[in-house]
This record gives sequence, C-alpha cells and structure tokens, in this order.
Amino acid sequence: MQILSVLLRIFFRLLYHTFAWAYDCVAAIVSVGQWRSWVMSVVPYLTGPRVLELGHGPGYLQARLLAEGRQAFGLDESRQMGWLARKRLLRGGFTPGLARGHAQALPYPAGTFQQVVATFPSEYIADPRTLPEVFRVLAPGGEAVLLLLAWITEKRWYGRLAAWLFRVTGQAPLKWEDRYLDSFQRMGFQSSAEQISLRSSRLLIVHLKKLAER
Repeated sequence: MQILSVLLRIFFRLLYHTFAWAYDCVAAIVSVGQWRSWVMSVVPYLTGPRVLELGHGPGYLQARLLAEGRQAFGLDESRQMGWLARKRLLRGGFTPGLARGHAQALPYPAGTFQQVVATFPSEYIADPRTLPEVFRVLAPGGEAVLLLLAWITEKRWYGRLAAWLFRVTGQAPLKWEDRYLDSFQRMGFQSSAEQISLRSSRLLIVHLKKLAER
C-alpha cells in the first residue's frame, strides 16, 4: 500500500507539471466529475477585493474571481500550469495577475491581500515556512480560506474506487478533528473549520483570520 501511495503521488506530480495538458481530464475522473464544483465551492467566501490564490492550477478560479470584479492574483510553481492559466484568462478577456514562485517565499509586500485562498494544496501547505508567509501578506483582519479535504460519498463502484484512491494518496483521511486547528492558532490565526455537503461529496474548508501582527 505504501508503494502504491508513493507511485500515485509521483503520478500526480507529473500530471501537475509535465502532463498538465491532461490535468482537467484526470481530475474529473478521480473526483467522479466533481473537481470543478469543489474548486468553485470557495467562491462565496471570497469577497476580496484583493485575493491571492496559491497553486492557481489551470486558472478556473482566477477566471471566476476576475469575472466577479475581484482583483485576483495567482501563484504557482508549475510553469506548465502558468501557461494554461494565462491562456485561459487571456481568452476570456482578462488581464492575468499570475506569478511563478513558491508559497514558502511569496513575492508580495506585507499586508497586500485581504484574502488568500488555496484549494487542495499539496505538501507545501505543511511546510513551516508557508503559513508565516500567508500571515505576512494578509492585511490586518484578512483571512486565508483553505479547501483542504474532500470525501467522496458516491456509493456506486466508481465512487468507492475514487474514494479509495483519495485515501491511499493521503488526500482524504478517515475523519477530521478540530484539534488540528491548534497549529494554526499558534501561528497567530483565529481558526475555524466547516464541512459542506455537495451532491456526492463532503468538503472541509478551514478559515484562518489574521487578528493582529505578531
């Protein structure tokens, strides 16, 4: 099982970089067609006006935020995803605010954004350098919105298979406990978590509010 998990993680990393052109198709398959709706589930929480998306991927959330009049900016370490997102935004008539870089060293001044959002962030979110950087670029009273987990509740065979894949790759632990929020609070955030239910899935969204400078 551990070997399979490692192989799947390698596969997903290649998918995010070298084979980014196939990302949409594979994401739709492994999520039982729900990937796009999962990503868009954070939109009601993003009021801006200036929003930074970590790991912008193919740019769907960027396009949605720009269409709603937000000042949307995106950061991603994948050059291929940057190309895809930029092309999508230009095709939609938007001016891309995209940058290539790492969440552990955000290329923005302190207090730049009212909100930071990340949907299904990979291992970078657990890096001890990431959340202090998020804290730094948030304005006082700003908030980070993290869509961390998805549980597939589809009971048909393909749903059970997808749910199993999410478990073996570590993307969907069996349960969530609010004690996991303690680490965020130690970093200076007021933290809370909520679970929302969609048609065939359940999502976990964590809210991190910056109350004051440390």
